[in-house]
Amino acid sequence: MSEQKKVLVLGIGNILWADEGFGVRTLEFLQSHYEFPGYVTLLDGGTQGVYLVQDVRDADVLIVFDAIDYGLEPGTMKIIENEDVPKFMGAKKVSLHQTGFQEVLALADMMGDYPEQIILIGVQPEHIEDFGGSLLPMVKAQIEPAVEKALAFMDANGITYSKRAEPFKPSNFSEDSILTMDNYEKGRPSEEQACRMGDDRILTSDEFRVTEPELADVGSSPMNVDVDHHLDKYR
Repeated sequence: MSEQKKVLVLGIGNILWADEGFGVRTLEFLQSHYEFPGYVTLLDGGTQGVYLVQDVRDADVLIVFDAIDYGLEPGTMKIIENEDVPKFMGAKKVSLHQTGFQEVLALADMMGDYPEQIILIGVQPEHIEDFGGSLLPMVKAQIEPAVEKALAFMDANGITYSKRAEPFKPSNFSEDSILTMDNYEKGRPSEEQACRMGDDRILTSDEFRVTEPELADVGSSPMNVDVDHHLDKYR
C-alpha cells in the first residue's frame, strides 16, 4: 500500500461501562505493542460520535474495534466489512455512541469522502450496565485475538507495522494513572463502598419519584409527519 493511502484505526466505546470499553482497550493494547508508519493513525474515539466525521473522511482505510450486540454468545468475535458495517453499527445498539458512529458513516458518504475499505472487529458484550466496571473475562480474552485480526487485515493490504521490543505507555497515561486497565481494575471500590447502579440517596428518595407525563390532547385530527428516507440504508 502506498503512503497516499491513509489508514485510521479507531477504538470506540466507554471504558466506564464494563464491556462497553472493549474497543478502546483493544486500541490501547495495539498501540502499546506495535509501531506504525506516519500514514497510519490510531485514535481513541471514545463516545465522540459525529465529532469523528472529519477523521473518517480523511481515511482511505478504516479499522474499527467495538463492542457490538450481534445477538451471539458473550465474548464471540465477528468481523464485518465494507457496506455491511453501517447495518451492524445500528441494528442492536449497545450504547448511544453507535448511533453517533452510524451517522458519521452516513455523513462521510453524503460528503463524498467514504473510506475505500472498512473492517469492523466486534465482540459480543456480556455486561455493560456496570458503571465503573472493567471488561468481563470472556470479553477481555478477545483483546489479543482482535488485534491479531487487525494485523492480518493489514498484512493482506500491505499496511506495515513492527512489534515493539517493550510495551509502550501512551504519553497521556502514567504508571499511576487510574485509567490504565490494570490500575482501573485494582482501584475500583467494592459494591458496599460504591453503588453500581446509581446513588441510593436518589433511588430511594420520595423527592425524586418518576411520574408519568401528561399527554397533549391533539383532538381527532390525524397528525402529518414528514419522514426523510435518505438514511434508510444505514438503519
